[in-house]
Amino acid sequence: MPNPPRFLRPLTALLTAQFFSAFADNMILFITVAIINTQGLPDYYLPLVQGAFLFAYVVLAPWVGSFADKNAKSQVLLIGNVIKMAGIGLLLAGMNPAFSYAVVGVGAVIYSPAKYGILPEMTDGEEELLRANSKIESFTILAILTGSVAGGILSDRSIPLSLIACAVLYGLSMALVLFIPRKPGNRQIIYGRAVSEFFSDISTLWGIPSCRFSLLGTGAFWFSSAVLRLVIIAWIPVTLGITFNRDVSLLVSVTAVGIVAGALITPMLIRFQDYPKCRWYGLSMAAMILTFTFIHSLYATVAALLLIGFLGGIFIVPMNTVLQHRGHETIGTGKTVAIQNFVENLLMFSGVAFLTMATKKQIPITIMITTTAFVMAGFISYLFMVKETNSTESVLPD
Repeated sequence: MPNPPRFLRPLTALLTAQFFSAFADNMILFITVAIINTQGLPDYYLPLVQGAFLFAYVVLAPWVGSFADKNAKSQVLLIGNVIKMAGIGLLLAGMNPAFSYAVVGVGAVIYSPAKYGILPEMTDGEEELLRANSKIESFTILAILTGSVAGGILSDRSIPLSLIACAVLYGLSMALVLFIPRKPGNRQIIYGRAVSEFFSDISTLWGIPSCRFSLLGTGAFWFSSAVLRLVIIAWIPVTLGITFNRDVSLLVSVTAVGIVAGALITPMLIRFQDYPKCRWYGLSMAAMILTFTFIHSLYATVAALLLIGFLGGIFIVPMNTVLQHRGHETIGTGKTVAIQNFVENLLMFSGVAFLTMATKKQIPITIMITTTAFVMAGFISYLFMVKETNSTESVLPD
């Protein structure tokens, strides 16, 4: 039997499917911005919509990890995309954007544990897992870049057309998932014990220094990224005078270019067992966020966003790898990723809730930016305080 084309081999099919799915995910954000502007909704509605999306991650976290580990992860990827398509259908039907985007969030929270949890099943050893993580992070961020731009451009032309394009992309992602082997899950997992086991699993991971390090580190990254993205969308028209949705999306997506570059170069800079080195890149990222309180030109904005993304890419990949590796050995990868999503999205939801209230109270954008930078720096400082514990723990199998 001849070998399938390279793009249909399991890992390549996964990466491509993830690209299409994440591409559509990020189109939706800027399409929603266009819907909010078209309907004349208040300024705080954008963070409210984003909060509705994140809320699904927080509420469903105890179940989605068990769901991903009990079933074939390729099947779980299909189900996640089907639910995302349902959210698209609601937007096309003119339903409330916050509710519709929350449905997309339900699909995303189901999809995510399988996306990362399937990697240890498809790789051999921690170094290969690190490279696979680097690739999937790069594909994801590249999708954020191109999807954001496409969402901005298409929504300026036609909101229904842009939503149909999202549905087509989800369909392509589902077609590629069919080429990923269906490895049976653990059918002994019982959903009725999901909540109690979820918090027990959190305690287990929290007791492992490298996992605690990764949970706090990735949480800090996504908290800052979620808040910064929305703040920059509001900051660009005020500071640079750019108002077209297309141009704003192009600028915001510059960060994604930097993250792709950082994620790709990470295996050359940080070995698996040297993951604590990533703290320096996280601290540098926090420092770069502060520069937006001084920036007033387009070129400086592009440079700052590019560098923030580059530092963030190097910061996030080693922590994802360590957490998946240790989680696979202990509670299961799907559950581990669900817990990671819970921590990350709880922090992101908190940040977006703060942003919503700050916007309603008309707090200056510079104060929001400064607060975001100092909160992230606080998390990274804690990671430096536990240096001895994290650097001496073995992250390799016993």
